[in-house]
Amino acid sequence: MTTEREKLEQGLWYDANFDAELLAERERAADRYFQFNQTPPSETEQREALLDQLLPRRGANVSIVAPFYTDYGYNCVIGDGSFLNVGCYLMDGAPITFGKNCFIGPSCGFYTANHPLIAEERNAGLEKAQPITLGDNVWLGGNVTVLPGVTIGSGSVIGAGSVVTKDIPAGVIAVGNPCRVVREIAEDDRVGR
Repeated sequence: MTTEREKLEQGLWYDANFDAELLAERERAADRYFQFNQTPPSETEQREALLDQLLPRRGANVSIVAPFYTDYGYNCVIGDGSFLNVGCYLMDGAPITFGKNCFIGPSCGFYTANHPLIAEERNAGLEKAQPITLGDNVWLGGNVTVLPGVTIGSGSVIGAGSVVTKDIPAGVIAVGNPCRVVREIAEDDRVGR
């Protein structure tokens, strides 16, 4: 018999609310992010140890500003040098992967879960999780929402308040709800030194 976790990992509809294993895993993650969120910023070693437990696939030199939230933690891959600002939420029923040097603005949400449109099925606790992927050097402004199954290409910038419902190619600026590509990032965009 297939377990609810196996269904989740296979991208099938699964029961997220009444499976004891998944509930226990979410509770463990909640305990860890609660401890992280309550630990003073000056206690660097303790904060790093908590993040090591919560996010075992976190790269080197990753900065996460509390409060931070995740459902499981182990489904998150955060590339070297990435920065997650205050209030980031990673709903990682499916993998959420950030490339290297991603900048995530305040209050961004990454939602892998989708629910049935029929109320009776939704009320039964069914959901399906689809992965979210960001390439290297992606920058998301504040309050960006990324929905299930979305990939954002390397070097792209997503404007504040955007709701990303579909894939965004590499090297572009995209904004809005729903998020749409405005233009490519060009040499003219260099700040200069």
